[in-house]
Amino acid sequence: MQENYLAKWLNNELTETELSEFKKSDTYASYQRIAEASTHLEAPEFDIEGSLMAIKNQQILNEPKVVRLHPFKKFLRVAAAVVILITGSYFYLNSLEDTVVTQYAESKEVLLPDNSQITLNAASEISYDSKNWNKKRSIKLNGEAFFKVAKGKRFTVATEDGIVAVLGTQFNVANRKGFFEVTCFEGLVSVTFNGIETKLPAGNSFIAINGTIMENTVADTEPSWMNNESTFKSIPLKYVLLEFERQHNITVETKNINTDQLFTGTFSNTDTELAVQSISVPFRIKFKFEGNKVLFYAENTP
Repeated sequence: MQENYLAKWLNNELTETELSEFKKSDTYASYQRIAEASTHLEAPEFDIEGSLMAIKNQQILNEPKVVRLHPFKKFLRVAAAVVILITGSYFYLNSLEDTVVTQYAESKEVLLPDNSQITLNAASEISYDSKNWNKKRSIKLNGEAFFKVAKGKRFTVATEDGIVAVLGTQFNVANRKGFFEVTCFEGLVSVTFNGIETKLPAGNSFIAINGTIMENTVADTEPSWMNNESTFKSIPLKYVLLEFERQHNITVETKNINTDQLFTGTFSNTDTELAVQSISVPFRIKFKFEGNKVLFYAENTP
């Protein structure tokens, strides 16, 4: 009975009659003191959010390390890499140029996609883009070459010293260190040198030696080297000797000779003995062979 009264008393649910009867019991005084003391008790502060975060962190630490793979995302990454590889390969392969090189004492003939023809002289190199040839007919030249250009769009030959442009004609371009020569054998050739354009009709040559421009005329229908000869007109001897080296694949040395003196003449590209005589006789100089080397020297050299 008193247990029921205690529960109702704690919840403040006793009637006046029940409360009067409960107060007469022996245990009421004890309950009253406990109730009064409990009103002064305070519960400690409890950080709910902090406790939840600690529990979550502990769960993460205790969980096994599992990497969740997403097959579709992985497929997309692989596909993207393949696309980049294929695209890069396409542009790389399409940017490659055809290159033709000749060694000393060697010449080569090249047929271009439009049936234009190039004959490459010794120790020379050309490069061009055959894949896009119909869009841009352009050749890069280092050395010497003779061109027979089929009629069509603008045809250009780019060298270190200048640019030659034609539509359809026959011409020769020589670009060596310090030496630049363009000879027109048919039609009309445009030569741009140091930003200045020169129109070159058939039978004329444009020559620049160490930046100095010279003019010349020719009567031949093709360059002499196409017939196994090298012909010069008032050209410094040092350039003649360099061409001799290229045509005969032999080293040249000089002693007590002025290699700036001008040479006019022709030497053979196939007969080495005859060639050295053709070079030495006009200057009254001597020569002697030493293995794969020839020494040109003055007659009074000790």
